[in-house]
Amino acid sequence: MKYVLQVLVLAIVLLAVPNMVLAAPVGTPLVPSIDLKIGGGNGTPQETSSAIQILLILTVLSVAPAILLLMTSFTRIVIVLSFVRNALATQQMPPNQVIIALALFMTFFIMAPTIGKVNETAVQPFMQGQMTQEQAFNAAVIPFKEFMAKQTREKDLALFLEFTKAERPKTIQDIPLSALVPAYAISELKTAFQIGFMIFIPFLVIDMIIASILMGMGMMMLPPVMISLPFKILLFIMVDGWYLVVKSLLTSF
Repeated sequence: MKYVLQVLVLAIVLLAVPNMVLAAPVGTPLVPSIDLKIGGGNGTPQETSSAIQILLILTVLSVAPAILLLMTSFTRIVIVLSFVRNALATQQMPPNQVIIALALFMTFFIMAPTIGKVNETAVQPFMQGQMTQEQAFNAAVIPFKEFMAKQTREKDLALFLEFTKAERPKTIQDIPLSALVPAYAISELKTAFQIGFMIFIPFLVIDMIIASILMGMGMMMLPPVMISLPFKILLFIMVDGWYLVVKSLLTSF
């Protein structure tokens, strides 16, 4: 987790590569030549340390998306949207790609103030050489800690702090990320399931009413889901369901 900031900086550099390519003069090679040499190293501790650091950065690069998603509002949003689809019983409508894309863009919208603070207090000073990597990392995690601490239950945080036998933190900055991130994750899961339960109730009532009517008419062989599905979609449209769901998610943060 120490190298998350370095990975973010690397991502910014990679995003800037297309602009550099477009700005290159005509006739300039777009792909630089790479010369790989095997062997020839002196085997000094400095070379070994650099190789280990590169290996660690590549490892963190593979798990960085999961780490960042657990530190944002993505978990709650994607679970609630999945609950909406399951409550409607529309199978794969909307598709997983649409749900994940909507969850990502809503996450960007909700996390914009936090990311802006990280850019202002850590990324820009680091890019300008005003901070070291350690200082930039410590400054970058503070806005994320403040965001996660507001959404984390004290019970969940106390669970991980007691398990590690850590002292009770006096401020938000004193909370270790190793305890705050999993506590925030399980708090988000509980909140998402609570919202999902409230979403299921009206659709469950419709299913029960349709099943009772079909049973009273003696049509027990007809699946109630086939009959209740159009009524659930109609109810969802009449109350402007997507607007209410998105509004509830935004206000919950």
